[in-house]
Amino acid sequence: METDSRPLYTTRIIKASALIADTKLLLTEWRLADTVEANLERVRRENLLGKSSRARLTDVLTIFRQRYFDDPEVGEALVTLAQGPAPAQWLDPLLYFFSAQNDRTLRDLVIEVLYQRSVSGYTDVSPELILRQLRTWVAEGKTTTTWGETTMSRVAQGVMATLRDFGVLEGKAHKRLAPVYLPNPAFALIALWLQKREQAGNLVLHSDAWRLFFLPVEGVEHFFLEAHQEHLLAYYAAGSVVRLEFPADTMKEYVHVLLERAS
Repeated sequence: METDSRPLYTTRIIKASALIADTKLLLTEWRLADTVEANLERVRRENLLGKSSRARLTDVLTIFRQRYFDDPEVGEALVTLAQGPAPAQWLDPLLYFFSAQNDRTLRDLVIEVLYQRSVSGYTDVSPELILRQLRTWVAEGKTTTTWGETTMSRVAQGVMATLRDFGVLEGKAHKRLAPVYLPNPAFALIALWLQKREQAGNLVLHSDAWRLFFLPVEGVEHFFLEAHQEHLLAYYAAGSVVRLEFPADTMKEYVHVLLERAS
């Protein structure tokens, strides 16, 4: 992972957890012909989410926009999936993945802490495990402000609640890592997103983003081989040279391909 001396970690997770039900409703009601601002204004005006306070509605819409429409191509693809409609098991891991991409705190806690714990053979996850990493980041000056213990506890609680809602953690009083289900079409869509950023198949194969699903490189390669066999993409590997080909250039177009092949 790249190093960055700038503050990376925010308390954003405190204001919103997974928001799965709200997100799916927004995606279902979204009008691709309208602008993002027009859609959000309609949601506010009609109070489609049924929130009791305007402040709460603003928080939810802000997080929703950051997670899924900072990159408009991601938002359009998710809307197309939700309105497809695609199976829920396709959409849920994508919501988790792109939420983590937008919140470095959530992303790095999974990749740097939970993934490593899984590799070491442990499945139990305690708040103290999360807090220990947060204290390290604060001491290293990697948070946007100097967090106190109360703030760190709230961030840890928010992260664990979010991962529970996304199905990454399970259990009530004592949390543990849960098997994360990643359907091949969802994997393939993420692979296209990574390919557009990395511009190299080998970098996609070795991307640490796959650790969000607790996949080592061998596990990622297995997914690519399955997706290749199902004609979702073309995967060719010869030593360190990896070539990926997709039947569409944009995520939205690829969603239509995936939906057609599933019908």
